[in-house]
Amino acid sequence: MRTVFCCSLLLAAFAAHAAPAPWYYWRGKVPGARVCAQVPPGPGWVRDSAAYDGAGCQRRPKVYVIPMR
Repeated sequence: MRTVFCCSLLLAAFAAHAAPAPWYYWRGKVPGARVCAQVPPGPGWVRDSAAYDGAGCQRRPKVYVIPMR
């Protein structure tokens, strides 16, 4: 019973630190072909930007949480 409890606490700790995958602009072989996605759209596409944390390759403002006593 204790092992199950410890495993569930460990699983909850990992889930609390989960984050969505970053978004990137990808450039294709065709001139001017550029798409925003989390993973490469297929063969022949190369990453063309730094990571974005918002969907659609938009920057989200950082949110800081100040703990209250």
